Amino acid sequence: MRQSTGAASLAILGMFLASPVMAQVTPEEVWQSWQDLGESYGQTLAADQVAREGDTLVVTGLTSSMVQDGARIDGRIDEVRFRDLANGTVEVTMTETYTIDMTMPGEDGKTQEIALVLTQPGLNMIAGGSAAQTDYSYTAPSITVDMQIREDAVTLADVDSTLTGLTGTYVMETAGDASVLDSALAIDSMAFTVTAGDVINGATAVGTLAALKLGSAGNFLGVAAMENMVQALRDGFSADVDFSYGAGEFTIDAVNEGRATKVVATNETGHFRALMGQEALRYGAGGTGVSMVMTGADIPFPELKLTYGEASFDFLVPVMASEAPVDFTFVTRIVDLAISDEIWAMFDPTVALPRDPATVILDTKGKVRLTADLMDDAAMAAQGEDAPGEIHALDVTDLTIRFAGAELTGTGGVTFDNSDLVSFDGVPAPTGKFDLLIRGGNGLLDKLVTMGVVPQDQAMGARMMIAMFAKPGDGPDVLTSTLEFRDKGFYANGQRLK
Repeated sequence: MRQSTGAASLAILGMFLASPVMAQVTPEEVWQSWQDLGESYGQTLAADQVAREGDTLVVTGLTSSMVQDGARIDGRIDEVRFRDLANGTVEVTMTETYTIDMTMPGEDGKTQEIALVLTQPGLNMIAGGSAAQTDYSYTAPSITVDMQIREDAVTLADVDSTLTGLTGTYVMETAGDASVLDSALAIDSMAFTVTAGDVINGATAVGTLAALKLGSAGNFLGVAAMENMVQALRDGFSADVDFSYGAGEFTIDAVNEGRATKVVATNETGHFRALMGQEALRYGAGGTGVSMVMTGADIPFPELKLTYGEASFDFLVPVMASEAPVDFTFVTRIVDLAISDEIWAMFDPTVALPRDPATVILDTKGKVRLTADLMDDAAMAAQGEDAPGEIHALDVTDLTIRFAGAELTGTGGVTFDNSDLVSFDGVPAPTGKFDLLIRGGNGLLDKLVTMGVVPQDQAMGARMMIAMFAKPGDGPDVLTSTLEFRDKGFYANGQRLK
């Protein structure tokens, strides 16, 4: 599914789930704001009837439609009631069940369809505020979402999910087509079931998650402004999403040509973060306390098991050209990764290597200056083979690698002279140093030679290379190294190598 199609479907969902955010003082103003908001998203709202019943404006047969990039999205709610609470706020209730249907072109001329049925008994929304800034709060005992995915009228998958214990707040400030959004949602738990294929080739996934939290903030400029993303960023578009969850578990039962495979997994926590704005683009995701066990007819062991304490990544990079260098970061962490003995035995049957959990951590930051906007296709094409920017500084705040009884750690940083591309063969000349420490490196190399993984002559060459860059440290099988760039040269432990 293309990104624009996904955005359109989210816009429809946002209209039906959160439209009351635009509520004003009277029910009529609330209903008008729904229509205005829909129009700003490129949607068309219509109703079979709009009529007053005392203190309540009743809208029956509400439909919403959108056509974008060949995709069509239609939604329908049988009835929506806007009740004036006589205190400057409006209560909004609606039919417990409503539908959303999406149709979009697929590959090879096929048509893809997604049919959603949402049920939300007991949903309560209270909206208030003013025309310029509107806020609302809502609660729901549960919301169920039944989704069917089809291609040319053939069902590919069914997804059923239930969210329980929902509470949320939503604040939106509008000025013309632009709007500033700040929202928060908490969900006690979520349960889901996904089925696809058939008994010969298919899969079923069942899972739960607890303590879900979703926060979002942004400055949105309307559909027309978003046609040119680069200009939208210059004009102040931004979006920030932060999603986290607690303990979860899921089971996958899959069948391939009648042969079954089962995966059971659990986790303690997880998170996802995305940020886009004029200053930077950021993505991050990760999980903690993860365990995964796989069994099946095609696995040559009773089971395969993998666990880790943490796995995550996070990066932040600029997206717009600038005169001065700006910050970037890149972090990746795999902590206490362990695999089952059956996997170890495939390449270490004699247990020559310690089977301690492995860890890889790389935490970096620095300064770069972009010479072209990364999201401007024309500007990027004009760069040809040239890099779209310059690196000015790089700091390694944590380098840690632990595996099979050996450990490598390091920290350091360098700055770069972009006016000198000669001293280091096209790389900006660096100035700075890195301090490294290796524990158990020679012992690991000896074990690899004994196992036959590393030939003796290659091990000798590796030791000679290590001797050029490292010196004995404090303790047995400990090596240290200081790698320094200065005076247009490269030094290892004070000895100039370039």
